[in-house]
Amino acid sequence: MMDKFDSMQAFTKVVEAGGFAAAARKMNLSRSAVNKLVINLEKQLGVQLLYRTTRQVTLTDTGKAFYERCLSILGDVQEAELEASQNNTQPKGTFKINAPMSFGISKLGSLVADFMAQYSDIKIQLILEDRFVDPIREGYDFVIRIAAKTESPNLVNNPIAPIKRVLCAAPSYLEAKGIPTHPEQLANHSCLHYGYLATNSQWLLRNSEREWKVPIHGVFSSNNGEVLRDVAVRGLGITLLPSFIVEQELQTGKLQVVLPEYNPPDVFLWAVYPVNRHLCAKNKLFTQFLSDRFAHSNL
Repeated sequence: MMDKFDSMQAFTKVVEAGGFAAAARKMNLSRSAVNKLVINLEKQLGVQLLYRTTRQVTLTDTGKAFYERCLSILGDVQEAELEASQNNTQPKGTFKINAPMSFGISKLGSLVADFMAQYSDIKIQLILEDRFVDPIREGYDFVIRIAAKTESPNLVNNPIAPIKRVLCAAPSYLEAKGIPTHPEQLANHSCLHYGYLATNSQWLLRNSEREWKVPIHGVFSSNNGEVLRDVAVRGLGITLLPSFIVEQELQTGKLQVVLPEYNPPDVFLWAVYPVNRHLCAKNKLFTQFLSDRFAHSNL
């Protein structure tokens, strides 16, 4: 009889990779071997775990519940292996990280270098891109997100630090169009819209008394904060961005704060990774490293 543990590993890899061929490549096995392991598991359990088509595999309802249990079981086994090998104190191997482009460029280079200097046996692959990444399906050990909140039953979501956002525009724009003195006046201005953060083309602003959901007239949108910053510097409108993206332009006067008495809610820097890796030494160490680095900084 094939080992049930191997079959459970194969099953979770198929789910995470989205198919047998991709899972086989990750496991360095043939497709037929991986298929045989999953079929054997289904036979032992007496249930169907996956719906199979020529293009994809999807979980059955029973498969979804069993997948969650497999993640927990495999995580416990990983913990035992880490304790036995003492990898918690001597982490090794490749560590694949995904992060947003602007944050990665401005904040992560020196931080990752410091982390690698401290843990010299870790090899890091850092991928920067401005899109929503599924670490399970795309094979990332660790994902850094900037969002108001992030939730998934298959992922560990650790908040690292709040990130302040600021409304700002170029002096040339404000001279030409006027300086708004109340959130409702933003409806009459050209706004530069960050696609991943706004909801229904609205900006949420608040003061000590109340909050406003302000419909905005978006003349330009992008999923990259540095692009929006550069367009704002050219005087094309008002933008709402994390302060770390515009801090230098605010200091030099290329941009100035708009509506300083009305604040957008903070978003957060999150450490996100699959639940079956919550005990991995590299994840624990890098999460703590991020927390220590940004504990007292103004993001």
